[in-house]
Amino acid sequence: MASAWWENSGPRELKAGELEAVFLLSRGMLGASLRHRGEKLLGRVEDLESSATRGSTAGIPLLHPWANRLNGVHYAAGGHDVLLDPQSPWLHLDSNGLPMHGIGWPLLPWTEVAAGPNQISALLDWNRPEWLGVFPFAHRLQLTASLDASSLTVKTVLTAGTQGAVPVSFGFHPFLRLPGKSRSDWWLRLPPLSRLSLDPRGIPTGAEEFFSRFDQPLGDRVFDDGFVTLSPTPEFVLQGGGRRLTMEFLEGYRFAQVYAPAGKDFIALEPMTAPTNALVSGLGLNWVKAGESYRAAFRLSVT
Repeated sequence: MASAWWENSGPRELKAGELEAVFLLSRGMLGASLRHRGEKLLGRVEDLESSATRGSTAGIPLLHPWANRLNGVHYAAGGHDVLLDPQSPWLHLDSNGLPMHGIGWPLLPWTEVAAGPNQISALLDWNRPEWLGVFPFAHRLQLTASLDASSLTVKTVLTAGTQGAVPVSFGFHPFLRLPGKSRSDWWLRLPPLSRLSLDPRGIPTGAEEFFSRFDQPLGDRVFDDGFVTLSPTPEFVLQGGGRRLTMEFLEGYRFAQVYAPAGKDFIALEPMTAPTNALVSGLGLNWVKAGESYRAAFRLSVT
């Protein structure tokens, strides 16, 4: 990753105890680095400039205004009928031509409202015409990232504008890794969940099945699964090499995606406010009334 690109992306460095983090203010408030005792805990951060150019995810990106993919370029919600332009520079399409992860993190500049040695808070006003063409619901996001000696907490508040209610379907895509150990030595623990049945393109069909607790080495096991959480504060654990990473959904995240592709030295344990394709299907979709707020938070602990 070129240092000049990093320097031009509004980096904000946080430190607490043995943890250090970097968030990029002008690049979607991307979590670009998380280190414990100087060792990297995030995957896909080796060349952020290239990732930004390709429109791919990296580090800890916010996926907004929808997480994962939509089942096509058309959706209707809240009295708005939206036809997305597949050629739009604001969109990223997956291999099936489906709109993926809303507007990409490199294209969303945030405004700092508060900062300290271990905390950064920033605002994003969703009021630009080009953004409203993709998601025609005026609102404001406030994201606060804070470190303590053993954890990173990310809080997000979506406040609907006075024009009308706003659907909530954002999420985060943290790419996690354990330094000093190969994937075959990573131990993964997932809580009991309800797994969403997906079609070949990764779109939920509407069916669910119980997924009992997973507690074993990750090894070559491949995940690309959507889940409904069964606890209000579920915990997902990755451990190995003397470290344990615990992802806790503190509030506002009723859904999860677990992504561990074959041959990659990372796993994504993703907090989501809605399931994939919720803007189209309406399944599991929350709405915030005009002038009201939706709050969500997760904590990533390192022990």
